[in-house]
Amino acid sequence: MFTAGGVTAVRAALAAGDDVPVDTPRIPAREAAERELSKPMYHENDPSLLQRALDRFWEWVGGIFDTASGATPGGPLGLVVVVLLVIGLIAALWWRLGTPHRAATSADLLFDDIPRSAAEHRSSAETHAAAERWNQAVQERMRAIVRSLEERALLDPRPGRTADEAAAEGGRSLPDHTAGLRAAAREFDDVTYGGRTADRQAYLRLRDLDLELERAKPQLAGASQGAAG
Repeated sequence: MFTAGGVTAVRAALAAGDDVPVDTPRIPAREAAERELSKPMYHENDPSLLQRALDRFWEWVGGIFDTASGATPGGPLGLVVVVLLVIGLIAALWWRLGTPHRAATSADLLFDDIPRSAAEHRSSAETHAAAERWNQAVQERMRAIVRSLEERALLDPRPGRTADEAAAEGGRSLPDHTAGLRAAAREFDDVTYGGRTADRQAYLRLRDLDLELERAKPQLAGASQGAAG
């Protein structure tokens, strides 16, 4: 940036001394001016590199905003409304789907490495429920449901079975409870893999389903087809 002081100094430097011609050619004069103005004393108040970079960034952001405002019906106000709608949609999806986590796969085991009976899973579920640990209570109750179906020979014991697979297979021998089993499997997957938080009502639904299944009479023909599959 050329300041008044810098211009004056250049003029003085060019005019001083007998060895400096009065009529200085254009290129040597320009080089002399550049050398003079390159001295640190003329740049003490220049903005720093960071400040210049920030200025360029905000100019870029402002340009994008101006372009978007011009392309959006309603100008800047319309752009603000669109941004708010997008944020609201993202928040609604986040609330509905929960925190993104890995999707459940066939390798996600319903049971751990230590085999336990349905009664033991029910007892563990009740212990978690009494302490209001609803996620663990839901998980243990779902395991109790599946283990009970295995103990009644309505499901063949199979390592690596997922909750969805257990619900689908159990629904073949207990078709009246197919919807309940699928809902229980979704609840299990939501709290185990989907990052959702269960509550008391979710646990009570699984507990009631468990009690209903205990009293339900299976359709043996459907169970035979399920075992053959």
